Amino acid sequence: MELTRFLITILFELFLMVVILRVWLQAARADFYNPMSQFVVKITNPLVLPLRKLIPTVGVWDLASVVLVLLVSFGKYVALSAALGYPFIWPDLALLGVLGAISQFLQLLFWIVIIRALLSWFSQGYNPMQAILIQLTEPFLAPIRRILPPIGGLDLSVLVLVIGIQALRILIGV
Repeated sequence: MELTRFLITILFELFLMVVILRVWLQAARADFYNPMSQFVVKITNPLVLPLRKLIPTVGVWDLASVVLVLLVSFGKYVALSAALGYPFIWPDLALLGVLGAISQFLQLLFWIVIIRALLSWFSQGYNPMQAILIQLTEPFLAPIRRILPPIGGLDLSVLVLVIGIQALRILIGV
């Protein structure tokens, strides 16, 4: 049972991270020609393009991709319930799907912020991976920097954001 739970969880969460990245890259207006952006688009296009025929884009939000995020997250909990023999309580599964998607986004944001901070210590010039990480995280870090500017050359905005992310994950509890 544990192996089944692990495999279902890992497969759904890996794909969920990629779909969340698609929504996030589009919302942040990240460089479409970056290799990471290209990977994300190519992996998710087979499911997003048919949905896009039914669901429009509103502003910077590709609602077809947002719906796909929710469907994948919901699908994870349905698959877990089916595999583990739990009853299907649809309202609970829908709520778990939404909270699971939010939790997965927060986890992805946490790791991207950490990776960006670590790369900033070692980077030597332009790196396309670091550029995309900056485009993704700057909308979250810039408001914190306006309130708490760097102190003695030390940027505490990453620390504040990481603490905030972990606090939100605890509140969500998924």
